[in-house]
Amino acid sequence: MKGAIVIARYFGSWRGIKPKVAAEHGAVGCLIYSDPREDGYVQGDVYPRGPWRPRDGVQRGSVMDMPVYPGDPLTPGVGATKDAKRLAQSEAQTITKIPVLPISYGDAEPLLAALTGPMAPQEWRGGLGITYHVGPGPAKVHLRVKSDWSLKPLYDVIARIPGASAPDEWIIRGNHHDAWVNGAQDPISGQVPLLEEARAYGALLKQGWKPRRTIVYAAWDGEEPALLGSTEWVETHADELAHKAVAYLNSDTNGRGYLGVAGSHTLEEFINDVSRDIEDPETRLTVWKRNQLNDVANARSLEVREEARRRANLRIGALGSGSDYTPFLQHAGIASLNLGYGGEDGGGIYHSIYDDFKWFTAFDDTSFVYGRALAQTMGTAVMRLADAELLPYNFTGLAETVGRYAREVQKLLNDKQDSVREQNRQIDEGVFTATNDPREPLVPPKREEIPPYLNFAPLDNAVDALTRAAERYQKALTKAEANGGAALSKTDLKALNATLLQSERALTLADGLPRRPWYRHQIYAPGFYTGYGVKTLPGVREAIEQKNWREVDDQVPRLARTLGAETDVINRAAEQLEKLTP
Repeated sequence: MKGAIVIARYFGSWRGIKPKVAAEHGAVGCLIYSDPREDGYVQGDVYPRGPWRPRDGVQRGSVMDMPVYPGDPLTPGVGATKDAKRLAQSEAQTITKIPVLPISYGDAEPLLAALTGPMAPQEWRGGLGITYHVGPGPAKVHLRVKSDWSLKPLYDVIARIPGASAPDEWIIRGNHHDAWVNGAQDPISGQVPLLEEARAYGALLKQGWKPRRTIVYAAWDGEEPALLGSTEWVETHADELAHKAVAYLNSDTNGRGYLGVAGSHTLEEFINDVSRDIEDPETRLTVWKRNQLNDVANARSLEVREEARRRANLRIGALGSGSDYTPFLQHAGIASLNLGYGGEDGGGIYHSIYDDFKWFTAFDDTSFVYGRALAQTMGTAVMRLADAELLPYNFTGLAETVGRYAREVQKLLNDKQDSVREQNRQIDEGVFTATNDPREPLVPPKREEIPPYLNFAPLDNAVDALTRAAERYQKALTKAEANGGAALSKTDLKALNATLLQSERALTLADGLPRRPWYRHQIYAPGFYTGYGVKTLPGVREAIEQKNWREVDDQVPRLARTLGAETDVINRAAEQLEKLTP
């Protein structure tokens, strides 16, 4: 790629990874286009006849290296209003190193058609009526990017309802209000339900209701460029949040269909219970039941299908990045959830000028019933968190999920060993030489060292201890609930909740992940080369993926110590409950 301008299409990985990898391989510029295979006419009718991206639609978006650090690149880890000295000291390492420009598939087509070189692999080919080549070739492009480097103020809008009996325990709910262009779907479809929740709380306050805990509502600015408003707010209030934040609930876009849930697995059972009490506006089933049946219908194996039928709670996803939960969960260690309806709405106008009221009311949540459903879902979740006497964290789901992640990383290593063995064998057999087309030759792979056997015993032992602690807490909680909680005084509850509040914090390490210390959570992080996409047990998983075996040896015991700290918190909470309900 040295000296070349790269053209890449959206999807496959987050847009910011494409110029990052291009620059690492010597490229001097990058064009990114939306191919109709993913969000154009291959998917359905294009706008204005249908919801999908038309020929001239351009997807905007940030390409800052947010998997390393979101927020103001001049003040990493520090609130932008707090420490002006850092402005001169920062190297702004997350700013993209080469110029980048988004274009439409209408503009990309003649550029792609001019490429020569080998045909693109099958999975690289798009939906345009051309033969896809990977280049290089005689094709040339003149790339000119004009940028506005002036500074602009951002406005976070924060509202608070003081808690009546636990004002120093905060439930935080947020959605961003900035958009790339018109922003009807992204972010206003999520912001309007947030405003409706706030209106409903105002009506309840007038009737005399007061929440037990403080409720904080936030409309974030600058989310699209780099999660700016939320990140700087979290960094500015880091000390206060460390002692007060119970949970953060985020939404972004919202549409028609199924409830999407991802976040901290300590809140998995809690959000399952909420979704059982919300009615789906299209089917009149509960949101939980519709999601369960959707999981059954789309299961890729009999095992997954039967689990969806039998498991008490539906599994929730893990969070990578891409919205304002990132600083709360992965930097501050605050239990977080990201919620939004969708799956039945076309997504072909994302981050474009077509994302307006006309498109939304013609093709998405046309009667706003799913906006109401999101307000009901979020409003119920916030109220239950705010009014619960005992914080509704559950650790059995967390322990089970971490155990699954641990088995995955061990399988990842085994699969790499098997893959290298087979590749080396084929090299020795002459497979690549025999099958290489002399007219369109490809570079054969080189022999590799077989990945070594590594010691996962500390991780296995830590998962086992975590599982036992979670079971202990669940047993104590069940006994306390059977007694009606009568033995729990206000003093007891305050002390127990203070312990529980530290459970997500315990899953973080102060020095963070390798080469990106801002990301402190050891269970969830955006992938260094995936961006939005999550990497679970990221320190271990990414070291295996990058074949950095020494780093794997370092990261396994670090992860085990982190899980040990979580186990200590859970055992301490269980002991407090056991003393109160003998």
